[in-house]
Amino acid sequence: MRLTLLTLLVMVAFAANSVLNRAALLGGGNDALSFAALRVLAGAVVLGVIATALRRGDWLRRLRGPGAVMLAVYVIGFSLAYGRLDAGAGALILFGGVQVTMFAGAILSGETVPARRWAGSALALAGLALMFWPGGSGGVSLIHGLAMAAAAIGWGIYSLLGRGVSDPISATAAAFLGAVPLALVAMALGPAPLSLDAGGVALALVSGAVTSGLGYALWYAVVPQLGATRAALWQLSVPVIAVLGGALILSEPVGPRLVVASGLVVGGIALGLMGRRG
Repeated sequence: MRLTLLTLLVMVAFAANSVLNRAALLGGGNDALSFAALRVLAGAVVLGVIATALRRGDWLRRLRGPGAVMLAVYVIGFSLAYGRLDAGAGALILFGGVQVTMFAGAILSGETVPARRWAGSALALAGLALMFWPGGSGGVSLIHGLAMAAAAIGWGIYSLLGRGVSDPISATAAAFLGAVPLALVAMALGPAPLSLDAGGVALALVSGAVTSGLGYALWYAVVPQLGATRAALWQLSVPVIAVLGGALILSEPVGPRLVVASGLVVGGIALGLMGRRG
């Protein structure tokens, strides 16, 4: 029960992070790469202070290239794609890509994947497709679609790397610190460096310090207990939580299609999580 509650808390943090990014970037007034850089920097500062306060003086020695690079790929790709892609198409590319990446990683590392987990993942993905399938005749921008696909692969690999973590705070702090120079270089090469209004700065700080920094540290605490495929499956709940949060907080409409789709996602997750861990 404790693991379930902690994992739910992480999913809520992920959903809140999505809302913060959407609020900052969809208006078009803030530069995506500047937002990503400040987000990573805020996470590095807060987690570094926490790791130091907890007297984990060796946390800097935990800096590993793969974790930092994959975190940077995710944050940069997500920010680049988020303001340009249809929200539904973006969600399908991101969460579909994460599923493929993490299930592939599980198979390559020898993790047993029960048939019901495959079925649960397929059912939940079908629910997301029903919920978010882009309408109209407009196509998906190839460049921004590839950016979101890169973000999905980056996040999937970053999550897989968390399976062997024994100190989540130190590992996450080191990953954020390592991602800072990569995010700063991307920002400097972008079209509008340091282009953020006051609201964008505030949202980037909250996103980096709280929903990303602390949320990702807690994620690294639960991933070793979940295993790759269960961790992947849990993440399919994030868009549902975000949509339901919008309905409760912003009074966004909830139609029959959303109700049915949410039921499919939740049912698929429940099916995949049933029984013993595999």
